[in-house]
Amino acid sequence: MRVEKGKVRAPEIGRVWLNSTPLSFRQLRGRVVLVDFWDYTCVNCIRTLPYVQAWHQCYGDKGLTVIGVHTPEFAFAQYESNVERGIREFGLTYPIVIDSNREIWKAFANRYWPTKYLLDKDGYLRYGHFGEGGYGECEQVIQELLREMDANMSLPVLMDPLREEDHAGAVCYRASGELYLGHRRGRIGNEGGFKEDQIADYSFAGKLEENFFYAQGRWASTGEYFEAAEEGPHVLKVRYEAAAVNLVMASPRGSSAEVIVVQDGKPLTRKQATRDTRFRNPSQSAGAEGSYLVVDSARMYFLVDNHDFGQHELELHCSTGIAAFAFTFTSCVDPVASALQASATPGL
Repeated sequence: MRVEKGKVRAPEIGRVWLNSTPLSFRQLRGRVVLVDFWDYTCVNCIRTLPYVQAWHQCYGDKGLTVIGVHTPEFAFAQYESNVERGIREFGLTYPIVIDSNREIWKAFANRYWPTKYLLDKDGYLRYGHFGEGGYGECEQVIQELLREMDANMSLPVLMDPLREEDHAGAVCYRASGELYLGHRRGRIGNEGGFKEDQIADYSFAGKLEENFFYAQGRWASTGEYFEAAEEGPHVLKVRYEAAAVNLVMASPRGSSAEVIVVQDGKPLTRKQATRDTRFRNPSQSAGAEGSYLVVDSARMYFLVDNHDFGQHELELHCSTGIAAFAFTFTSCVDPVASALQASATPGL
């Protein structure tokens, strides 16, 4: 989305800054400014961050200032310590302003995570992009605005896509939609629905439907999350269409808790594993074999990566204290990489 030159100026707002002393758009006049609205738990934001960091490194000394505006979706993401942990995890070095009260979000009339806005040297809004993608176009506009500062500025060629699925020829399928587990926005498939704001027993037997989650065991239902409560088995089930699945989780009652991951009735293979997947040796203890992950901080966890689009049933066996907030699903795949993956020797 391009904006006509000289029409809209960015607001002056923001108090708590990380990676920088406090900045203002007024003091940044004379520089091009990229404003990136993000949340460290948002999968689409996470996938965008490597490009934003790369532009900061490539164009920072040529007149570009990158400002990340961290506007949280969940209550725990309001805490600066959690945001700082996310900044370290993703290796972000550009200035980031905390927007826990959504003041900047409202001032920009923003509606989506992530959203990128570009301001020219006079502080006027010149470009906006909502969601993932558009990286080449955004970098091209960055270069155009820098050349408005200096028509003879020497700039590099546009960088290549950073992921296989961002290359030309990659295919993005229509994946299952984001699925919340708190009763305020969630969709539970159990008969009778949520037992709102209380601890209750949930049971289910039957066929799973897409766009719902299903629970078994004793769970606490809150407006924002679904928490495994008291003793006994706690199971979440979901049927989905996607290439990969993520889940925002926390362990508010202890330092950590575990989630055993089962897909289509089987533990994950090594090729379906993610950066968060762990594997137990079957000899360690009876029934403890298979794929699992440890929830030791409040963030988004990568549950499974199938490397190809398809329909699956996911089953999560959760330790007491696991709080689950939202499933997200990714669907873009590189057909060439998928073919190579399929032709490789199967792994365990």
